[in-house]
Amino acid sequence: MNAISNDDILLKAGNLRWEVGENLHDSLMESLYTEASRIADRVVTRSGAPGRFNWDRALDKLLTGRWTGFPIMILLLMVVFWLTIAGSNVPSSLLASLLLDTVHPVLRSLGESLSMPWWLSGFLFDGVYLATAWVVSVMLPPMAIFFPLFTLLEDFGYLPRVAFNLDHLFRKAGAHGKQALSMSMGYGCNAAGIISTRIIDSPRERLIAIITNNFSLCNGRWPTQILVATLFIGALAPPALSGFLSASAVVAVALFGIALTFLTSWFLSRTVLKGEASTFSLELPPYRPPQVLKTLYTSLIDRTILVLWRAVMFAVPAGAVIWLISNIHVGELSIAEYAINWLNPFGLLIGLNGVILLAYIIAIPANEIVIPTILMLTVASTGVSGYGEGAGVLFELEDNLQYLSVFQAGGWTLLTAVNLMLFSLIHNPCSTTIYTIYKETGSVKWTLVSSLMPIAMGLSLCFLVAQVWRLATAGG
Repeated sequence: MNAISNDDILLKAGNLRWEVGENLHDSLMESLYTEASRIADRVVTRSGAPGRFNWDRALDKLLTGRWTGFPIMILLLMVVFWLTIAGSNVPSSLLASLLLDTVHPVLRSLGESLSMPWWLSGFLFDGVYLATAWVVSVMLPPMAIFFPLFTLLEDFGYLPRVAFNLDHLFRKAGAHGKQALSMSMGYGCNAAGIISTRIIDSPRERLIAIITNNFSLCNGRWPTQILVATLFIGALAPPALSGFLSASAVVAVALFGIALTFLTSWFLSRTVLKGEASTFSLELPPYRPPQVLKTLYTSLIDRTILVLWRAVMFAVPAGAVIWLISNIHVGELSIAEYAINWLNPFGLLIGLNGVILLAYIIAIPANEIVIPTILMLTVASTGVSGYGEGAGVLFELEDNLQYLSVFQAGGWTLLTAVNLMLFSLIHNPCSTTIYTIYKETGSVKWTLVSSLMPIAMGLSLCFLVAQVWRLATAGG
C-alpha cells in the first residue's frame, strides 16, 4: 500500500474546499437571481404584459392616502372601541353577578356565622373585597377584548401605517411619530400605553409620550363618559336623536383628548423638554395574517393580566379607605361627610361638587369605581333613601332613571355633567399608571409632573367652563 504524504493531503483538502466554495457560491448566486426575479415579477410590468394587482400597494393607497388614511383610521378605532364596549357588557355583567351578587353575600353570611364584629366584617367584605371585585368585573372584560383586537391590528401590519399617518403631526408638535402607537394603546389602558413607549428611542420624546398618555381615555373612563352623556347630553335631543347626540358628545371628548395630546406635546417640547423632533426610518411591513394564538398569549398574559394584577393591588387599600372614611364618625358626621362639606365650595366654584372631588381622590387606584363611589357618597351625604346597602358599600343601579334620581338629589345640573366629562378626561392618572410611570422613568420628578399637571389642567378648564357658563346663563 502506497503511503500518502502530507502534501497530498493538503492538496486534496484544498481542492475539496475549492469545490465546496464553488458550489456554495453557485447556490448563493442562484438564490439571489431567483429572489431578484421574483421581486421583478411583482413590481415590474413588462411591455405588452397586463398589469398585476398588488394587494399591499392597493391597501397602502387606502390606509395611508391623504384623503382616506385619517377617516379609515378613525373608523377602525371607533369599531375597536365599539366592540370593546359592546362586547364587554355581557361578561362584565356575568362577573359582577358572580363576584358581587353571589360571592359577596356568601362572605357576609360567613362573617355572621363566625360571629365577626360588624366593623371587621364590613371592613373586609364591604370595603376591601367589594372594591376589588368591582375593579375586576369592570376592568377585566374590556381589556380582554381591546388588547387582542389591538394586537391583531399590530400583527396585520396596520399600526405602522397609523404611525406613518400621524408622524407629520407629532413631528410638528416636537414629538416622535411612534407616539401614535402608545397613544392608541392608552385607549385600552394608560399603564399599558406607558409601557408601549419603550418603542421610542429618544429619552426626551419618550418622556413626552409618557406625560401625555393620560389624555387617552382608558377603558375605566369610558363607562363614566357614556353614562353621563346618556343621562344629560342625550336628554337635550328628541328620543330618536338622543343616542346619536350622546355618542357624539363622547367622541368629541375623545377627540379633545387627542388635541390636548398634540398641544401639550408642543408645549413640553418647547419648554422643559425642549428639543428638535428626531427623524426615524419607518419601514412599512408587508400585510400578513395575524397569529391568533400568539396574539392571545401576548395580549392576555403580557398585558391584561399584568395590568389587572397591578390594579387589584391598588384596589385593596382603596376599598379599605372608602369603608373607613364612611363609617368612622367624629361627632355626628363621618369623615367622608366632613371632607365633602370642606370640598363642596371649591367643587361648586368649578362646576362640580364635593362628592365628585372626594370620589376622584379616594378612587385614584381605579377609575372603574368612580361612579359607584359617587353614588355611595351622594346617598350618604344627602340622606336619600332606597338606594345602596349602607355606608361604605359600593353599588350600581338598574336603570338610567334611578341614576338620574340620585344625581339630581346631589344637585347635579347640565354644567355638572359637562364638567364631569371634561374632568374625567383631564385628571390625575390612576395609581396603577402612576406606579408604571415611576417604574419606566425611574424618576420621582417626572412621575409627579405626569400626575399633577393633568390635575391642574383639569381644574383650570372646569373653572373656565363654569365661569363662561354662568356668564352665558346670566346674560340669557
